[in-house]
Amino acid sequence: MMSILGTLFIGLIAGFVARAIKPGDDGMGWIMTALLGVAGAFVAGYLGSALGFYQPGDPVGFVASVIGAIILLLIYGLFKKK
Repeated sequence: MMSILGTLFIGLIAGFVARAIKPGDDGMGWIMTALLGVAGAFVAGYLGSALGFYQPGDPVGFVASVIGAIILLLIYGLFKKK
């Protein structure tokens, strides 16, 4: 339970950091930014545990969460253009 809350908290912060790092105007509000950050944290946690970087249930690392959020922002930008 605590690992999910930790991942949510780290994901919220990671979403805002990812928006600050990624150039360009995505035109989304802070709620969508936070949701993309949380999704990026969960994706990073899943991939990290699948690759053996994290144990299942460990809170995700902050850097991995930011990278996951940036990847999701890039994917969001590709779909938004179409």
